[in-house]
Amino acid sequence: MFQIGEFSKLANVSIRSLRHYDKIGLLIPEKINTETNYRHYSASQLQTINKIQKLKEIGLSLSVIKEILASGSNTETIQAHFAIRELELQEELETIKQQNLLLESSLAVLKDDSAKLNYHVVQKEIPKRFVASVRDTIPTFANEGWLWERLYKEIIPQQVQFSKEPYNMAIFHDETYLDANVDVEVQVALKQSDYQAVNGVIFKEVPAETVASIIINGSYEQMTAVTETVAIWLENHNYQLNGPMFNIYHVSIATDPNPQNWVTEACFPIKEQNNEI
Repeated sequence: MFQIGEFSKLANVSIRSLRHYDKIGLLIPEKINTETNYRHYSASQLQTINKIQKLKEIGLSLSVIKEILASGSNTETIQAHFAIRELELQEELETIKQQNLLLESSLAVLKDDSAKLNYHVVQKEIPKRFVASVRDTIPTFANEGWLWERLYKEIIPQQVQFSKEPYNMAIFHDETYLDANVDVEVQVALKQSDYQAVNGVIFKEVPAETVASIIINGSYEQMTAVTETVAIWLENHNYQLNGPMFNIYHVSIATDPNPQNWVTEACFPIKEQNNEI
């Protein structure tokens, strides 16, 4: 038998961890002195602690490890938990890849704070047009693709005729910024609007509007610098916002998976400043 300190050295595991394993029933000492409360471990328990450490190294939780040990290290139980962990690792790897892409795309903007000065603001009019539209609350901005799928699923069977300039756009209706459950509308311009509304997809005429417009080449991580640039332009030209901002997608993920090739026109509806406080 080995006292907890001796066993800790042999197992390369801290006393604190051994006490925690005892508390949750993962590794109970072979013997506990009822008078001194000293814990004693057997040499055979080194094999168990080595299994615990190995399973921890591959990322399994203590509750899962406890289940595996309780099963007598049953092969089917182990394989089932390993399969789940493999899926988790694949998801973690995908997240890391996305974060790496974000780092690369953000580096230029974060490295040079003057990057926003390279954006050119144009005042223009988006003309009156007929559109097919669907508006809904979606979990996050990343789920915008759901709306596009829903829109095209309903309009393609009706053999709609697209406008020469389709104005594929997403309009962000929330009055304040939200992280989740966002109110988004997607539209595409048509030659006419006399089609059958179905599944939340409607056909309507929308009026012309004056906007401050910026062309973005590349990924959407630039949007922070874009909004800063527009805010400065609004103040310098005595304009104020006049409705929800929207993006017009000239080249998007729907036609090119490479973010470096995307071309997005960020539009901010504006009106002359009324100077009221």
